[in-house]
Amino acid sequence: MPSCERAGPGPDNDAMTDATGPTQTALIVPVPEAEPVVGRLRATLDAAAAKGVPAHVTVLFPFLPPAAIDAGVLATLRETFAAQEPFDVTFSGVRWFDDRVAWLAPEPDQAFQQLTAEVFRRFPQNPPYGGKHDALHPHLTLGHDQPLDVLTQAASEVSAALPMTAGVRTVHLIAGSDAPNSWQTLHVFALGHGK
Repeated sequence: MPSCERAGPGPDNDAMTDATGPTQTALIVPVPEAEPVVGRLRATLDAAAAKGVPAHVTVLFPFLPPAAIDAGVLATLRETFAAQEPFDVTFSGVRWFDDRVAWLAPEPDQAFQQLTAEVFRRFPQNPPYGGKHDALHPHLTLGHDQPLDVLTQAASEVSAALPMTAGVRTVHLIAGSDAPNSWQTLHVFALGHGK
């Protein structure tokens, strides 16, 4: 989930230490169409997969602490996403952040940028990736922080199965910790039902 950073800010690999329950939340767009292409590789190359996070493009991470998710927050998110139209994207190639993160770029990416901007506008206390990065690049992480030859082989394998098209119809609020399989979907918000 980086932008010229490690695959990581986000449910991918940021510090989430309490194994007794969710410690963080995120807003993501799961990409089930990608699972047949990247699922097996993500299982060993992307720390988020072991935590239960599906193949996805991040809308906003970190989001609010789990205890702060209340009816008002859910209503604001529902309204925000209902005002955005569903869209389709194509993943046509593997890109890199340095030589440590292999990722797939959704094209076009403007609608993802818009989703992030709208949520941040409503929740300005939660800048994307904690404000650590100037530029944001919507992406689906394939693998990170692995030997370069391993990531290169994975990138080659995935590239042979592209392009891949996905429909974006919902945004999921997920919560979890650093524990294996701890990230779960709390709420699903439909796009385009507010107009």
